[in-house]
Amino acid sequence: MAEPSEKAKMLDGELYNAFDPELLAERERAAALCARYNGGGDRTAILRELLGAIGEGSAILPAFACDYGYNIRIGRGGFINYNCVFLDCAAIEIGDRVLIAPAVQLYTATHPLDAETRRDNLEYALPIRIGDDVWIGGGAIVLPDVEIGDRAVIGAGAVVTRDVAPDTVVAGNPARVIRRLPSG
Repeated sequence: MAEPSEKAKMLDGELYNAFDPELLAERERAAALCARYNGGGDRTAILRELLGAIGEGSAILPAFACDYGYNIRIGRGGFINYNCVFLDCAAIEIGDRVLIAPAVQLYTATHPLDAETRRDNLEYALPIRIGDDVWIGGGAIVLPDVEIGDRAVIGAGAVVTRDVAPDTVVAGNPARVIRRLPSG
């Protein structure tokens, strides 16, 4: 049986070479689409070409940057403010009516702790899932393999390193629970 492609390894959460020609070409495609999007024009059409899915009534303000685009799925009625960066080497799933403030960063890409493995240009990626009716404050960073439950609130500048339960407010670095909200 043939060795899986680097893209297949990436999508399966395995170590992969990010400098593989296929992946380089796909990142270049996404960068060109992001440049077109950020420059103006028919932004709706560009988002439909770039992203895996975008729901009705959702909006992204420029400047927006991502690695591949096709791993990003955004639900209905969402709003993503200026200067967000989504490293989508794995799935980024954003629910309905999610509010994302300026300069939020969602990172699915991560690297091995072992320096020798990193020297071989190997990395891996783990998904991020964001439930419905979530609000993520300005400058927050969400790290790989994090799930944010419905109706959660992420404070500005928070670094989210682990799952956030529904109806919870978290803040800080690393983000910690500061309040429980009434269930939605």
